[in-house]
Amino acid sequence: MFNQTRIGARKARFLNLWHARAATRSRGKARGFVSSPEPRTIGSFARGRQLIAGNFLFAGNLVADREKSPWDITPPDAGFAEALHGFAWLDDLAAVGDIAARQTAQRWLWGWIELYGKGRGPGWTPDLTGRRLIRWINHALFMLRGNDTPNSDEFYRSLVQQTRFLSRRWHGARPGLPRFEALTGLIYAGLSIEGLETLADPAIKALARECASQIDAQGGLPTRNPEELLQVFTLLTWAAAALSDAGRRTPQAHLAAIERIAPTLRTLRHADGALARFHGGGRGAEGWLDHALASARVRAGHPDGLAMGYARLSAGRTSVIVDASPPPSGAASANAHASTLAFELTSGRRPLIVNCGSGASFGLDWRRAGRATPSHSALSLGGYSSARLDVPDRNSGVESLIDGPAHVPVEITPVSDGMRFQGGHDGYVLTHGLTHARTLELTLDGRAMAGEDMLLAMEDADKRRFDRALDGTKLTGIVFEIRFHLHPEVDATVDLGGAAVSMALKSGEIWVFRHDGVLDLTLEPGVYLETTRLKPRAAQQIVLSGRAITEVTRVRWSLSKAQETAIGVRDLSREDPYRDED
Repeated sequence: MFNQTRIGARKARFLNLWHARAATRSRGKARGFVSSPEPRTIGSFARGRQLIAGNFLFAGNLVADREKSPWDITPPDAGFAEALHGFAWLDDLAAVGDIAARQTAQRWLWGWIELYGKGRGPGWTPDLTGRRLIRWINHALFMLRGNDTPNSDEFYRSLVQQTRFLSRRWHGARPGLPRFEALTGLIYAGLSIEGLETLADPAIKALARECASQIDAQGGLPTRNPEELLQVFTLLTWAAAALSDAGRRTPQAHLAAIERIAPTLRTLRHADGALARFHGGGRGAEGWLDHALASARVRAGHPDGLAMGYARLSAGRTSVIVDASPPPSGAASANAHASTLAFELTSGRRPLIVNCGSGASFGLDWRRAGRATPSHSALSLGGYSSARLDVPDRNSGVESLIDGPAHVPVEITPVSDGMRFQGGHDGYVLTHGLTHARTLELTLDGRAMAGEDMLLAMEDADKRRFDRALDGTKLTGIVFEIRFHLHPEVDATVDLGGAAVSMALKSGEIWVFRHDGVLDLTLEPGVYLETTRLKPRAAQQIVLSGRAITEVTRVRWSLSKAQETAIGVRDLSREDPYRDED
């Protein structure tokens, strides 16, 4: 299987370069744009200033050299090269918008045409070409201002050549985000550039087919990556806007996908406006999610039940998002995490409980560590994750998630003073005969959440497997840990006696973690992984550790916000945090 993957990748690279060189041999010339394109991408002023200063920060790598253009730099890894050749950094230079930013952008863009415009280099893939076309068209007026006719002719000629390449190779992009990027770029170019209108029609139909096949009834993607879903949603809204501007009708399947995705993204949005971080996705750029939802003008609210396999509890200023489904399977699992029943909690504008995130930008070892269950706010058992990585080759980077939970029953119900989530998964049945069940109850005011984790040997076959696993420990019990990863800006301390942890947020709020005293509680070092950082951020994690000795093990814990009163701080966690309704 691995050899077939490598052969397929080599064949795709060959076809990309062959079609790129064929497209760039044509001398077709664009006469200009059908209409002045309206920029829809949003850049960062701060990142733009850093680029002008010669600080190239892409995919977690920083290369600083003010004297060089980006094309003189040897990319530290493939992610860095993809970020360069995708030209999303044009958004940042356009956000600065002054003469220095324009001249920098012009120098780098025409440098790319000179070096790579004849079909050479890593940028000639369908998804990167689509991404690059969108940026070139979006910022054409910014780029062409002050340029003479020969330079403008080179610009338009390259646009035509890249569009013709994309019309022949878009189907070579992987289904999912890469193909959505390729098709959106082709639609953009076909609608915007004079003489290429006929290339838009097949792409419009193909994009509608992708919407129908890739966006499920819950408004989700097979990868279950929230940030990737936001990227696809943004591309679909851009394509719909471009069709509307051109006086074209947007296919119903395209519009229906936008209407399905919008409520799902609202479910995945925390109280601070950021996305939940699961299955390789990050929080998203600040303001990106709100801007995308506003642009789509879809008013539907949170869907009932699960959204892309996630459950949401929210009340007051608190949001809780739970991974409540099996991990992605097959090709969609290449970046999946073993995070079933993990959760995140945000209070107001401050994240409290988080997952470590994707370590992909920090190397293979960090990538694998970030995908493991202990890197999530979840229960891990005996050194095992709830799913296993299939690693055919250490250096290949091609790793699927296998043997994960297959059965994940979930129920979300109202209770007298809030909402209750109940879920379970069988990810440890094959190895230990144990099912993990988790219950979370968020109060109506959002100021407290009670949790319960159980390990159960349910069927006779499970009990026999559990007995064998227990015998392997010489009856000392199967070690398990329940981890609660804290955001780096949370200041946590273990209270006297070691029975509780106080957590201070930057907002001044104090949250308190308590448990029922059955397990050992420790506050340990942790990490927070972000692709926009040069290295992992130091953080902390609360760890409850114990041993499963019987066929039923139950642990109760609570998170609650301390409340300011006339006589000081009142700890809500002391007020019956372990209600037993059995």
